[in-house]
Amino acid sequence: MIEEGRPLFLQIAENVEEQIVAGTLPEETRAPSTNELAAFYRINPATAAKGVSMLVDRGVLYKRRGIGMFVAAGAREQILTERREDFDARYLHPLLTEAKRIGLDLDEVLALLRRHDDNERSP
Repeated sequence: MIEEGRPLFLQIAENVEEQIVAGTLPEETRAPSTNELAAFYRINPATAAKGVSMLVDRGVLYKRRGIGMFVAAGAREQILTERREDFDARYLHPLLTEAKRIGLDLDEVLALLRRHDDNERSP
């Protein structure tokens, strides 16, 4: 599950985010500790702590003194909102830039997207 060439702490933060979005780590439930993450991924606890700290800094996780880290209320919606805002820059802008470069207009791009979506939905 670890990807070569990408910082481990980012991968850990993203994995925790994925669990929150998927609902396997619901809001107001205990999140894995840095030691649990370090043991699971077989990495240094400081690396796991860096990934967890990123989530704490963003308000996705919070600490209950003496108990552990917990998923903040509203964390799932916060992550989804951030991802929606990032969607344009990461996916749409490059897609439309390349479409223009190869001579596709917006209607043609939409037709391709619809065809792709139809193919994905077919059994």
